[in-house]
Amino acid sequence: MPVPPELLPAAQALFGERLDRAIAYADLLATDGVVRGLIGPHEAPRIWARHLLNCAAVTELIPPRASVVDVGSGAGLPGIVLAVARPDLTVTLVEPLARRTAFLAEVVTALDLERTVTVVRARAEECVGRSPADIVTARAVAPLDRLTGWCLPLAALGGRLLALKGESAADEVAEHRDAIGRLGGATPVVRRCGVGLIDPPTTVVEIVRERAVGPARSKSSRGAGRRSTSDGDVARGRARRG
Repeated sequence: MPVPPELLPAAQALFGERLDRAIAYADLLATDGVVRGLIGPHEAPRIWARHLLNCAAVTELIPPRASVVDVGSGAGLPGIVLAVARPDLTVTLVEPLARRTAFLAEVVTALDLERTVTVVRARAEECVGRSPADIVTARAVAPLDRLTGWCLPLAALGGRLLALKGESAADEVAEHRDAIGRLGGATPVVRRCGVGLIDPPTTVVEIVRERAVGPARSKSSRGAGRRSTSDGDVARGRARRG
C-alpha cells in the first residue's frame, strides 16, 4: 500500500531506508489484516496516517539498542512498526490470541525481522519473571491504572511504560495518578511525539518504574488478554495460518 503523497516526507523521515518494509507491512495490514479481522475495513485507507506514522513517531522516546516489550500487540501496533523503523531494537510482541500471533509470526517472516523480533503467545501477567525490558509499550489496551498493573512489572527498574493514548490522556493521568504510584510508577508524564512531522502528534503517557511491586492480577483484559495460555508458547517468526 503506497504512502499517500502528502505523508511521504514524514514516512521517509521516520522509516528512512527501511520505508520499503513499512510499505510491505501496510500491504499486509490492508489485505490479510482486514480479511482476518485484525484491522477494520474502514481503517485500511487510514493505515499510514492513523496507524503506521502514529506508532513510528514513538521511536523518539526510545534509546538506542533498547529492549522493548509490546503488550497486547494485536496486528503489531506499535511493536512491528518500531522494529521496522528501528533495527537496533530488540522487540517482543506479547499477544494471547492464536489468530493474532499467527498473523504476527507471518509478518515477522515476510518482513525479515526474525533476528530482532519474537512473538510470544501469552497474557502480560504470564510474562512477569522474564528478562525485564527497557521499554514496555501498549496502544489502546486499557485504562492507565489497569495497564500500569499489567505492564510495569515487565519493565526493569528505571525502565519505562510508553502508553499510546488519545487526546484525553491528561484527564486519564489525573484520574489514575495515585493508583500508578501504588503500583510502583513515577508521576506519569504526557508526551507529544512527531511534533512538526505528523498532524496530530502522537500522545504518549510515559511512566518510569521506580519501585518493584507485585504484578496486578485481572480476570480479563481487552488487549493484554482474556485467554490463559502457556508462558512457554512462543512463536519465533513462523506460524500456520488460521
